[in-house]
Amino acid sequence: MAAALGAGSGSAGPPGLSNSVPGHAALPAVAVWEWQDEFGRWRPYRGSVCSFIEQALQAPAQKGRRSGTGLASSSIPLGQADATLAPYVIDIPSLMQFRQDTGTMRSVRRHLFAQDSAAGQGIVWEWQNDEGGWSPYEMKVCVFLEQAFTHGLRHVDLSSLGYNYDIDFVSLVQTNKTSRFRRGIQRRMDTPYPVTTATGPLHTAMACSCQQCLLNSGTGPITTRYRHSMINLPSSSAVPQVSSRTAALSSSGLSFVPYNKPTLSGARSAPRLNTQSAWALPQPVGAGAPSPGLSASNGVSVPNLPVEMPKPSKVNQALAVTPSEPEQVVRKYLEELRGAPADEDCIICMEKLALPSGYSDACECKTIKPEAVGQLTQCQHAFHLLCVLAMYANGNKDGSLQCPSCKTIYGEKTGTQPKGKMEVSTFTQSLPGHQDCGTIQIVYSISRGIQGPEHPNPGMPYTARGFPRYCYLPDNEKGRKVLDLLRVAWKRRLIFTVGTSSTTGESNTVVWNEIHHKTEMDTNLSGHGYPDPNYLDNVLAELAAQGVTEACLRQ
Repeated sequence: MAAALGAGSGSAGPPGLSNSVPGHAALPAVAVWEWQDEFGRWRPYRGSVCSFIEQALQAPAQKGRRSGTGLASSSIPLGQADATLAPYVIDIPSLMQFRQDTGTMRSVRRHLFAQDSAAGQGIVWEWQNDEGGWSPYEMKVCVFLEQAFTHGLRHVDLSSLGYNYDIDFVSLVQTNKTSRFRRGIQRRMDTPYPVTTATGPLHTAMACSCQQCLLNSGTGPITTRYRHSMINLPSSSAVPQVSSRTAALSSSGLSFVPYNKPTLSGARSAPRLNTQSAWALPQPVGAGAPSPGLSASNGVSVPNLPVEMPKPSKVNQALAVTPSEPEQVVRKYLEELRGAPADEDCIICMEKLALPSGYSDACECKTIKPEAVGQLTQCQHAFHLLCVLAMYANGNKDGSLQCPSCKTIYGEKTGTQPKGKMEVSTFTQSLPGHQDCGTIQIVYSISRGIQGPEHPNPGMPYTARGFPRYCYLPDNEKGRKVLDLLRVAWKRRLIFTVGTSSTTGESNTVVWNEIHHKTEMDTNLSGHGYPDPNYLDNVLAELAAQGVTEACLRQ
């Protein structure tokens, strides 16, 4: 028999951290690890990945108890559990997911759910995304939906969980209560989540006093951050009430807290990740073959990523960029320092600047010594020269550099966007919040193809889902300025790239590349539509971060 609606989840830290609460006996539970996307939504890893994380944490801890150290793994390469997650490492002390090829960091968390819940049975509820694929709800929503479904309810309201949606189990549709926009939903069986023990009170799936909620300002789980001025729903805490066959859930007392994404504003601003190399990617090995990686002190084998110093490539010619040897690019934008700052870290390799580069084993260069430290000429941030060389060699190699600390761009940055077409038209209908003008419509068209030498897997096919993609701007002075800069970004191949979709998990596919677009006209609860008074300023800042500014229009 399913538990009462709204119950069934508890928050706990990683194994090795105390989760016990006086007066609470240990109970069987399942552990679910989730990561937070750019809109503040929590996305569960698959059950098999969570099992790998739990095993990686527990095995060294059990070994440590036998030896008296009691230390668990501090960094976990997810590519060993799922090849599509090869770029990602979880840093346990900071509870951050680190993407090694881009440096992107996202929060992760661990929640405990009842063994007879949806998580324990491997049941996942998903919604249909804009690309036609399926994205999972956060696990507390999956648990809630499964409980309502097994109770035979026809409809539920998710506002108590911080979502402005109605769910219809009969038609399997999610409806936005403000815009009435509808999406399909589905119930899918997957691998059950790993079994563990819960020694504290269970999270009630709404605002409560469990550890996770208390850590997030004591007002409930973080459900969004202020991205695109997302609308926060005022509400009052209430216990869900079931009326006949419809569960009418009143709004909860959640305070919506911005997601505190770490900023790299200085050499010591990034958390020190416990990996042998910040760019080490798990490599697949044949059955029975030994791992080529180094045995890290934390007990997890992490192979080195070989870095080759390539000759001028076809990418440089295709981008009409004067080919430059990587060493020449590094020397062009950095001045070598005679003495390294004693207390500063190199945020590329996470080693002290006074020590040799963390890439000294993986990257060889006759003209740059491992202990050499350089300072970027404009922003004055310092790094190991060999680390900057490795970073450049693993990028687009277009003759430009971007400071990994403050994002200042040196040279003209170009991207890896596949060939396609950008079309622009206008019409008289106004966007919400811009009733004084018409609308600019941008249509991006990209077809599937074969990856080039600048892409993650040269020679392999890539897919192009959801094209053509329609985007909207107000047809006013600032909107036209954004349009002109988007044209520049398109010519520089910066709007799309080939990678792994954050919504579907599909790899080798065309994805957006850090310049956000509005793909809906009349709703902003998803973050993709209007009204949004801050969007134009936000996208101008994102374009500037890619080196696309008004100065480009005067060239």
